[in-house]
Amino acid sequence: MSLTKFNNRNRLFPWNNLDLKSFLSSDDFFNSDFFAEEGLMPAMNVKEHHTDFEIEFAAPGFNKKDFEVTIEDNVLYVSGEKKMEKEEKEDDYTRQEFSYNSFKRSLRLPETVDVSKEIEATYKNGILKLNLLKKEPIKEIPKKVVEIN
Repeated sequence: MSLTKFNNRNRLFPWNNLDLKSFLSSDDFFNSDFFAEEGLMPAMNVKEHHTDFEIEFAAPGFNKKDFEVTIEDNVLYVSGEKKMEKEEKEDDYTRQEFSYNSFKRSLRLPETVDVSKEIEATYKNGILKLNLLKKEPIKEIPKKVVEIN
């Protein structure tokens, strides 16, 4: 039997770190959405037209009352929260179910958006659609030639 020198340099633990990493990564629990920082994020489309911006959020299963849309310091905040609780009582059992979904998104608006004007918001077939009007372009003052006497 021979002795091998143990090298503990650059290691947090004396055992092989790869074994610990593979153990943690093999468990599907750590890969679930529960540990995702973003959580539920609806798909979003942004379209720029000549006079407005159209922003769409795919949020099926929500109702109009579940959304909150605000603008503060030229940032658009869109959030949605849906809660569902259901309870069935029978003679010899009670069944309760609940679910909770929420999301929050924020977008810095370009300087061309006129935040003083009304925002049109509609929710239909699982799509929340916002229309933000642009500022009217500044009309150029025509060049004036001054005659020198």
